[in-house]
Amino acid sequence: MDNTTWVANHTGRSDFDLMGLFSHSKHPTLLCVVIFVVFLMALSGNTILILLIHCDVHLHNPMYFFITQLSLMDVMYISVTVPKMLMDQVMGVKQISAPECGMQMFLCLTVGGSEVFLLAAMAYDRYVAICHPLRYPILMNHRVCLLLVSSSWLLGSVDGFMLTPITMTFPFCRSREIHHFFCEVPAVMKLSCSDTSLYETLMYLCCVFMLLIPVTVISSSYSFILFTIHRMNSAEGRKKAFATCSSHMMVVILFYGAAIYTYMLPTSYHNPEKDMIVSVFYTILTPVLNPLIYSLRNKDVTRALKKMLNVVSVLQESIK
Repeated sequence: MDNTTWVANHTGRSDFDLMGLFSHSKHPTLLCVVIFVVFLMALSGNTILILLIHCDVHLHNPMYFFITQLSLMDVMYISVTVPKMLMDQVMGVKQISAPECGMQMFLCLTVGGSEVFLLAAMAYDRYVAICHPLRYPILMNHRVCLLLVSSSWLLGSVDGFMLTPITMTFPFCRSREIHHFFCEVPAVMKLSCSDTSLYETLMYLCCVFMLLIPVTVISSSYSFILFTIHRMNSAEGRKKAFATCSSHMMVVILFYGAAIYTYMLPTSYHNPEKDMIVSVFYTILTPVLNPLIYSLRNKDVTRALKKMLNVVSVLQESIK
């Protein structure tokens, strides 16, 4: 068989095989149950947080508006990858069609890119709240908040629309086995038989641009915030400001660290096992941790949760 026929036969397939997490596990059933529990925790935690913020008027301010958007992104992120992974494991299926793979890739890029910019908007919001408290209602009015959130979603979708079609139009003439649990760009690119070095360079530059602007905004915002906190006379004020900002910084470090590893480190630092572990961190664990970080460390949210639980208990008593 000549090379042309071999390429034609392999590119004729329209589906891929997702090797996933379970093929590397000694106890796939236990791992499946753990991931399912984590998935339910992420869905319930983020949904409850969104409902709390929506129902409690004391939480109707810019910071919590951004948190609802972050929770919505986390729900979308984990829902794009985990349900299919679990269903495939239960049904004993590994295939994913090219259109499904492209859609999964597009949604992950869009939501991930949007979250990168949203975290920058949240840092700017904290900067205005702490450094310019008297001007906060004007500088962060509802229109500005909507503009920041809309811009985050728009820039994230640009990332998805730009990278997905290029990645999926490369010829795939090697093995159709994607050593990952979802269609992530670097994992899919490894299957291409054409020279992808130029595209990888352009993708690297795109990621630098997408991360450079938010990182600049975040680092500048928190530099001014730390300086302002240091100058505060009130110990209680310093404690409250630091607690709010530390929660956001934890989320930023978790998410940006994983993104930098996946899209900006040279290929020599990567292998399928490490890539999957990092991807598990930001697609499965981060959506679980975010509502815990923002709720357990936030007195307003815990107060709203207690109020909601009291209402539920009163309703149950009245029904009885």
